[in-house]
Amino acid sequence: MNVNGRPEQFSAQPNELLVERLRDGLGLTGTKVGCDTGQCGSCVVRLDGRSVKSCLVLTASAAGSEVATIEGVTTPGGELTGLQEALRQEHGTQCGFCTPGMVMALGELVDTTAGGEAPTEPEIREWLTGNLCRCTGYHSVVRGVQRACAAARAEEPAAFAESVAVAASTAAGQEV
Repeated sequence: MNVNGRPEQFSAQPNELLVERLRDGLGLTGTKVGCDTGQCGSCVVRLDGRSVKSCLVLTASAAGSEVATIEGVTTPGGELTGLQEALRQEHGTQCGFCTPGMVMALGELVDTTAGGEAPTEPEIREWLTGNLCRCTGYHSVVRGVQRACAAARAEEPAAFAESVAVAASTAAGQEV
């Protein structure tokens, strides 16, 4: 399989999980082990472009596939991706344990909506299903995704900030 653009060859036990191969076999510890049951999302990676929970994927079933982990999304110069930067700006990370899985899952959403309509807040929250966070309350994560989607569609940041302010004022019952 290719992992973060590098070919990797190895033998895997029939019951070895992809998360084990990534963390223990390849030293890619950004992919977290949280629940081992596919419920928390801390182990999300991209498998052939789709976000999957690597604790539910057998390594052998990923043979010949392209696997991307959180270590593979940062630019070669070390800059954050648009989603990572938006989450940082909106304080969408706190303890950081869930962040790699969220970035991998939500990155797919940002990528798939970049050329079209921005996802609505309910759509973003639906996409977050299966990614548990005990720190953020998800509000700042949703704002981060909205910011990243706006940037991906090349909207003006000022227009985005204004729309967030209007939405916040409206939600608070204030007249705009």
